[in-house]
Amino acid sequence: MTVTRGTHKGSRLPWCKPLRWRIPPGPNTALVSFPGSGNTWLRYLLQQATGYYTGSVYKDYALLKNGFPAESVANGTVLVVKTHEWGPETRKIFSKAILLIREPVQSILAEFNRQSGGHIGHAPSDKYKRDKGKYWEKFTRTKAIVWMNTTLDWLQFEGSIHLVFYEDLISNLSDEMRRIINFLGVTVSDSDFSCMMKNKDGIYKRRKRKLPFEPFNKSLRLWIDKCREIVNKTIKEYLAGNDVAEFISRTNITFPLPKETKPNDIR
Repeated sequence: MTVTRGTHKGSRLPWCKPLRWRIPPGPNTALVSFPGSGNTWLRYLLQQATGYYTGSVYKDYALLKNGFPAESVANGTVLVVKTHEWGPETRKIFSKAILLIREPVQSILAEFNRQSGGHIGHAPSDKYKRDKGKYWEKFTRTKAIVWMNTTLDWLQFEGSIHLVFYEDLISNLSDEMRRIINFLGVTVSDSDFSCMMKNKDGIYKRRKRKLPFEPFNKSLRLWIDKCREIVNKTIKEYLAGNDVAEFISRTNITFPLPKETKPNDIR
């Protein structure tokens, strides 16, 4: 097994083999998640295992310079396309999808850290206390709704979809990656898979940090618990083969938004 430096300029990442485009193109496959759910890490793992570029509907210049030269490419020449978007107009451009779901408390914390400290940094403690804590409370309530809506929306995707739970990736990476690779319909050699496992962390997996205080008060915990409950019930319906759209309509899911929340804030 050899590890080869990425062929693209400025890469800080060692690759199991030089990255390449998917030629001929495969199906346009979404890798969708709420921000902070491990999307970039899973992209890294897929590039290590398969040698194919992964794309994105965004153009993140930090990622562009450090291992992901196919940023802003959103077609079948890349293995998967990162997106955090949801809604019928977003879903219709894809024929397959991987839906990556992470426990909401940790994903909200990760997204708060990303917005304040970048892909691997952490938000300083005083950020949680901004505006006497009102900023953090609004952020948490709004993002919990987005976390819920992203999952509920993509469970209505009409194409082939594969559900991945971040916590399962952490606890059983080898089996989960084999299932994902099988869903994508690509062939990965034992040596490449082994290389991926030996280089599994990369540089975009944030180190854990324990805050010196509890950021989620009882009210926020209850809000998140309600969102989690709705998502878990909907996933159960999906896995049972029931009509998710009909279930959501029948359940009449409604949620009050935090005060002063603008429509764009929940996208």
